[in-house]
Amino acid sequence: MAAVGAHRPGPLKQQNKAHKGGKHSGSSQRRAGGRVPVKAQPRRRLRDLNRVDRRHQALQLRRQRKEAVLAEKRSLGTRDGPPHLVVVVLLHSRAAAHDSLRLLQSQDSAVVRADEGTAGDFALLCPRLKQRWRFVTAQAGDLHAVLDLAKVADSLLFVLDPVDGWDSAGEHCLSCLFAQGLPSYALAVPGGTDLPPKKRIDARKKLSKAIEKRFPEAKLFPLNTEQESSLLLRHLSSQKQRHLAFRDRRAHLLARAAEFVPSQDSHLVGTLKVSGFVRGQTLNVNSLVHIVGHGDFQLSQVDAPPDPLSLNPRLVKGQKRSQDMEVQDDSGNGADEMEEDVKVLMKADPSKQESLQSEVVPDPMEGEQTWPTEEELQEAEDSLKANRRVVKVPKGTSKYQAAWIVDDGEEGSEKDDDDDEDDDMDDDLIEEAVSQEGESSEEEAGEEESETMTVSECLRDDQYDEKMEEDEQMLEKYKQERMDEMFPDEVDTPRDVPARVRFQKYRGLKSFRTSPWDPKENLPRDYARIFQFQDFSRTRKNLFRQIEKEETEGASVGWYVTLHVCNVPVSVMESFKEGKPLVLFSLLPHEQKMSVLNFLVRRHPGNSEPVRAKEELIFHCGFRRFRASPLFSQHTSADKHKLERFLRPDAALVVTVYAPITFPPASVLLFKQRSNGMHDLIATGSLLSVDPDRIVIKRLVLSGHPFKIFTKTAVVRYMFFNREDVMWFKPVELRTKWGRRGHIKEPLGRFDLVFISVLLAWCERLLMASSALCLGTHGHMKCHFDGQLKSQDTVLLNLYKRVFPKWTYDPYVPEPVPWVRSDSALPEQEVEME
Repeated sequence: MAAVGAHRPGPLKQQNKAHKGGKHSGSSQRRAGGRVPVKAQPRRRLRDLNRVDRRHQALQLRRQRKEAVLAEKRSLGTRDGPPHLVVVVLLHSRAAAHDSLRLLQSQDSAVVRADEGTAGDFALLCPRLKQRWRFVTAQAGDLHAVLDLAKVADSLLFVLDPVDGWDSAGEHCLSCLFAQGLPSYALAVPGGTDLPPKKRIDARKKLSKAIEKRFPEAKLFPLNTEQESSLLLRHLSSQKQRHLAFRDRRAHLLARAAEFVPSQDSHLVGTLKVSGFVRGQTLNVNSLVHIVGHGDFQLSQVDAPPDPLSLNPRLVKGQKRSQDMEVQDDSGNGADEMEEDVKVLMKADPSKQESLQSEVVPDPMEGEQTWPTEEELQEAEDSLKANRRVVKVPKGTSKYQAAWIVDDGEEGSEKDDDDDEDDDMDDDLIEEAVSQEGESSEEEAGEEESETMTVSECLRDDQYDEKMEEDEQMLEKYKQERMDEMFPDEVDTPRDVPARVRFQKYRGLKSFRTSPWDPKENLPRDYARIFQFQDFSRTRKNLFRQIEKEETEGASVGWYVTLHVCNVPVSVMESFKEGKPLVLFSLLPHEQKMSVLNFLVRRHPGNSEPVRAKEELIFHCGFRRFRASPLFSQHTSADKHKLERFLRPDAALVVTVYAPITFPPASVLLFKQRSNGMHDLIATGSLLSVDPDRIVIKRLVLSGHPFKIFTKTAVVRYMFFNREDVMWFKPVELRTKWGRRGHIKEPLGRFDLVFISVLLAWCERLLMASSALCLGTHGHMKCHFDGQLKSQDTVLLNLYKRVFPKWTYDPYVPEPVPWVRSDSALPEQEVEME
């Protein structure tokens, strides 16, 4: 009898795949063999923490953050860290700064030392409390000094008026400080004791109500007695520090003493020895330093002189001030106090030192960029002079119009002007013609009516004329901004120039969002001078990770050092002697190189003056300030961004300029310089990216009007004025303001025009039809749309061109005039009519 056993499938048995459980990322599915993406699986552990472990982990993180905050408070102003830097900012012209500083100096068992070359700045040493402060007063009305000191300050001490709080200049200063980034601050109100008790209480309530808007949850500290000054110092030393990202990742230093050693070749350039305390990060001698307002420089060596603000009892003994609060003055340079004790900490290594090269020098043999040599440019100029001709033109013809007037047998040049003239021409072509007609009419009217008007003489006529010219220019800007809002990007087709020649650099797009555009196409010559990252975000991420984890060699935070800065102009030392703050920032790798920077900004609510693209503006970007003429574009997530002709007050825009590379985050402030030298804050924002491939597209819109409307066909006129232009722009899609889409079918023939004219009018208009037969089509064209047009609709044609910023980077920014709310009004002129 055969043995009974289990059935075994043969080799041809079908084997089905096991069920994978779906795309779930839960722990139960992971244990059951469900399909989970690779990124969803944590590398550290394959199980979730239970409730007790999660509670312990949160407690540990909370304890670590608390200990980090306490360690930062304990290190600030102590022996191991730099002195607590407090910048005194006066927000009102009547604020009593001298009395406030005198009270701060009147602390028991404290030593007061004055800084070199700066009146009013002093250091306060308290061995009993193991604390040391350095108080620096920002000059009232000096906006650059306030912003530069706020970049490196640990705390800001705002001194207010007991009645009004702050004036218009103080409001402007606060707006700039909030936009740049505000460190820890305190509010002090000295004075007010001479007021009656009732008025004193009312003034206090009024001031507290005004402060709630600017400084929510802020506390006012009266500063009239020594006890109140002690409470203020205790608040400054114990409050939580607010961090500024752009300075915490870079070593920075505020000069306490400086010495200039001229070079052997010239007395205008030499070595600047700057002494101060290192803050932020470790300072490496091989990295570059940026002197705020003066440029980038290299270091030759770093010295370690004795700390003049040491809390060592042996050094402090015998240096305590007397009972009359006499202030000791450390005259002389900090680097020369004890020359025998100065030690060379480190010297620069030429093989590891960063280069000052900021632009690329293109090699023509590599095919990066080619442009004419000096000899070729001279030959082209000589040939241009030889080809010049004298043409008789009508009166009132501009240079541009005269260039298109050709003799018999000559053909017009198909090459357009350069980009700058082209950009200005498409906006100002019609305005120029209108202004010429207006000038001619004014001249004729002036010749006729010159004897009927007399203007009485008055003082300051020249200033009044200048004021009137500025008002007229501002009125013209307001008109252009208003027209751009009502009819965005619309321009009139020129009558004296063929449209195919005038707009030959433009192209049509099927879709602005999805149509491709190569970012490397037709780049300007300036793009050969800039640097570009293969992946900027990855480079920034790796650089910041290296700063946080790796320890660099150099001067640690809190050390008192003397930096030898090479090839510094003597103007830097002269500025320091005048009382200007001398601030140094260590540059990260590549931050001295030029590239294309994009800033995301919003219009400052206190400024409504129209700002047009490519106007010169003043930028305060992080620790840099410079002048440039930017482009404005829309902030979208697409790969192409439309150019904006004006800075919009109701939307965030992207500002594009050529500038040195800066790694975000970094704040940016945009100022516009008035004719009287004051700087107006017009926009604030932050650094968005460093990306030369960001495509900014300029759009032009040509408009036409329906002349005869059929079911889905219409005759459009006034968009073009000759048959060749209609054929040239035939592939471009049309749209209407009411949402219709269409295409140009063909230019209207002569007999078609006669037929339409006969349909419009019978026998009495045959004369007009015959005249049209002789004149041609005049740009009339047949267009087909996806629906019937309305008679009040407008036909539009969009043209696009990529634009680039101008290379107008200028690191020199003039010092601003003290800010006031409005200019002084000039006396009005009297006009008498006979």
